[in-house]
Amino acid sequence: MKIDEITNKKSFTKEHNPNDEFYTPNYAIRPLEKYIKPNSKILCPFDTEESNFVKIFSDNKHSVAYSHIENHVDFFDLTNLDNFDYIISNPPYSKKFEVFEKLFATKTKFAMLVGVVGLFESQKRFNLFKENDFEVMYLNKRIAYFRDYAEPKPSLNPPFSSVYICRGILPKQIVFEEIYKNK
Repeated sequence: MKIDEITNKKSFTKEHNPNDEFYTPNYAIRPLEKYIKPNSKILCPFDTEESNFVKIFSDNKHSVAYSHIENHVDFFDLTNLDNFDYIISNPPYSKKFEVFEKLFATKTKFAMLVGVVGLFESQKRFNLFKENDFEVMYLNKRIAYFRDYAEPKPSLNPPFSSVYICRGILPKQIVFEEIYKNK
């Protein structure tokens, strides 16, 4: 199957790709929690109040700001990124290169949950990662995502693994963590 069919690039409407909007389950956030310092200022730039990233980090006494394009706040227009301790989210699939480009241009620590498919598969992406320090958190299972938070359980099971690409968060360049889907 062509990657464009998987990502539904044919369905783009202006800057919006309908396959950019999938939501992360709690079990995929928990492995990252232990690496975040207490009482941190966290920006979740692709999230709404309903986001599990926002809920989990707020519940753990972090100061969490969030923004989302549906609320007319475009990540690419934000200028105060260095005011946060961390930037954490699940970015739009079709914009992940541009997201990493902007993140590497800041001093802020970050963790982005992304699919591994196509991550390094162009010279431009390869060079971006080659020229910047980063860490990778590999998870022991694939993540199933929500299409809508009203779903009783995640319904989107992509045919590829997801990893956290981080900077300044993990103790080593590659970390392996386990996820527990039934907790």
